[in-house]
Amino acid sequence: MAVPVLKDIVRQHAEQAAFLWTIYDDALLNPEDPGNENMDEERISRVLEQLEAHIDGLRVAGAEGLKIAQERYGEFPEAGELFVLRMLQPGAMELNVAALDLGKVREYIAHHIKPE
Repeated sequence: MAVPVLKDIVRQHAEQAAFLWTIYDDALLNPEDPGNENMDEERISRVLEQLEAHIDGLRVAGAEGLKIAQERYGEFPEAGELFVLRMLQPGAMELNVAALDLGKVREYIAHHIKPE
């Protein structure tokens, strides 16, 4: 028997994961920016933990999680949404954010982001 997917909850996972990716990436890229002054190692670790949890929620939702992530990227073609969509692709399902080469991730996003 198939497990029901709560689409509103899965959508929230997609939205939160995209948002948290932008916070995480910006904190690591621009630690001296005034908006990141409170992003110490502990806070960055918490953001990362939450980001991983939201990605896991999308992965558990399976095809529906991927579909919702695609819809979010279609509506908001931004870096966070593209990051989430990429983390749900075949071959990326076992990856965790902490182990990623962020330079390669940023390069991928820059190359694949839809023009505005």
